[in-house]
Amino acid sequence: MIEPDLILSAYRNGYFPMADPETKEINWYKPEMRAIFILKDLKLPRSLHQLVKKNNFEITYNQNFKTVIKNCSYRNETWISKEIISSYLKLHKLGFGFSVEAWKNTVIVGGLYGIALGGIFFGESMFSKISGASKVAFASLVEKLKKQNFDIIDAQFMNEHLKILGAIEIPQKEYENILTKSLNKYCRFE
Repeated sequence: MIEPDLILSAYRNGYFPMADPETKEINWYKPEMRAIFILKDLKLPRSLHQLVKKNNFEITYNQNFKTVIKNCSYRNETWISKEIISSYLKLHKLGFGFSVEAWKNTVIVGGLYGIALGGIFFGESMFSKISGASKVAFASLVEKLKKQNFDIIDAQFMNEHLKILGAIEIPQKEYENILTKSLNKYCRFE
């Protein structure tokens, strides 16, 4: 297990851990370009608003962090190793790790997890067993974070899915300025 203090210190300095999919060795990353969602400016796609209105999923928070992180790890190639899972379960128990669950009946069919520090939610991973489940969980997270005055969601590396949801890419220096300001802010994920 990676010590929680080491992980939190890494986040505070712009780094995050990922396990090598083959060797499971933990590596630390600080990308030159960072994918983020600026919450005050974020406008979710119209199609996502329509999906949320359909009310196909019940959304909960922190009801089953372990199920969410394990489902996020179920991929052909994953950076979410057993060591990452045990480390983030510990962070969850310490009050830093949070999950959003999308339920259909009594089954978790989508969700996401991350770490909250200051005014930043560090989004780690998401999964979906039913189309749209993780997107609805994300929309719910955005609404919650805006209400609680968070500044950004750090999505780490840009991809098409994040771009569609409204993520932007900024240079490391700009990210570090936001990081410094936002870490000094008091926000509670509750």
